[in-house]
Amino acid sequence: MADRDPAYTPVHLSARDIPPPPTISAVARAFLSEGAATPAMDWPPAHDKAAWRARIAGSEQLWEEMAAPILARATASIETVRIAGVTCHDCLPAGGARADGPVYLFIHGGAFVMGGGAFARVLGARYATAFGARVVSVDYRMPPDHPYPAAPEDCVAVYKALIETIDPARIVIGGGSAGGNLAASATLMIRDRGLPMPAGVVLLTPEVDLTESGDTFRTNRDLDVILKHGLPECNALYADGHDLTDPYLSPLFADFTKGFPPTLVQSGTRDLFLSNSVLIHRKLRAAGIDADLHVWEAMPHAAFGRGDAPEHDEITEEVGRFIRRVTG
Repeated sequence: MADRDPAYTPVHLSARDIPPPPTISAVARAFLSEGAATPAMDWPPAHDKAAWRARIAGSEQLWEEMAAPILARATASIETVRIAGVTCHDCLPAGGARADGPVYLFIHGGAFVMGGGAFARVLGARYATAFGARVVSVDYRMPPDHPYPAAPEDCVAVYKALIETIDPARIVIGGGSAGGNLAASATLMIRDRGLPMPAGVVLLTPEVDLTESGDTFRTNRDLDVILKHGLPECNALYADGHDLTDPYLSPLFADFTKGFPPTLVQSGTRDLFLSNSVLIHRKLRAAGIDADLHVWEAMPHAAFGRGDAPEHDEITEEVGRFIRRVTG
């Protein structure tokens, strides 16, 4: 996060309580209320690899337990396969997908260090059902054993393998949080390597600036009940000593005048990463790129948690509409 500049006078905020507003669903208000009582998550320092491995193992175990009943109810089929040597969860809606229909190449979030395995399978199945389309959920390599550039390279490898048999005009690359970063960085790599670009990109509350310099990293600190503060430890572990302003690490710093697919960006007014979404949307628009920004009332990072709030259906509908539009 950028340091305070002594040349400018900051705004002093008095202590105050900010309740869930009446402008959102009851489910969303309940989630904000519960999250307000949850302590902020602390992360190990980037150099403590043993502590990271222990934290990741605990997260994976928790998700395996949470995912089991969800996957038992899933109507989508899920086949875990290797594509270009990368583990992927290939998901189809009940009854299958149209042979000429869109393919959503989905990249999970999890602060670059978590979210693989069960989490990636659950989200792949959910999106396949919601969109009625094939979803390939990439279970990319992660730190501490596989820091940058392993993750975006895995995503590019999967995309390159898919376009051997699928028209890239049918593929949309998307992801949330760290997955939004990887969706953007992988697309930049695809462009810069001269590969045909996908039909579109979906950036859901994306971590596209690892320097975390945007305004809402301060204004929404503690207000976001999911991310109550930034993720410098996770970002440092992932970057592994590379310059955080490298566009493949922080896509916000990329030159989009060289081209980029149509893009949907999503965030919420209580999202710690709202500035990320606002800034990359403006940069895309300034470069003449077809880009839409959708911001939800009072929504924290990664939406309202459990997935049962009506606002989640609204996001899914917007993403589905975007996918259909850009793939024709």
